[in-house]
Amino acid sequence: MKKNDWKDRLNIVYSTNPDFHYDDGTEEEEETPEKGKQKLRVSIEKKGRGGKTVTVVSGFTGREEDLKELGKFLKTKCGVGSSVKDYEILIQGEMKQRVVDLLKAEGYTQTK
Repeated sequence: MKKNDWKDRLNIVYSTNPDFHYDDGTEEEEETPEKGKQKLRVSIEKKGRGGKTVTVVSGFTGREEDLKELGKFLKTKCGVGSSVKDYEILIQGEMKQRVVDLLKAEGYTQTK
């Protein structure tokens, strides 16, 4: 069924092009690949954080909900604070080896 709600198209300029397709800007999120196919990288950063050390997990592909779930898992297992920003998981402290071990035990085999 074609959705033709005028409220969704407010502030859109009219087009006389017969091939015009209205794009509302929403993108479908890609499916999250299997854990074994994820290429995660774990690193330690200090730069731009007031001298505090942060462990960064990057390289995740897939849905943002799955990334937040992984961040919450690592946060609880490490017992420290964490956040998810720009498809990266930031974990407080120098926890690189512990995070790598946890990720490998969880099934993320391509973790470095």
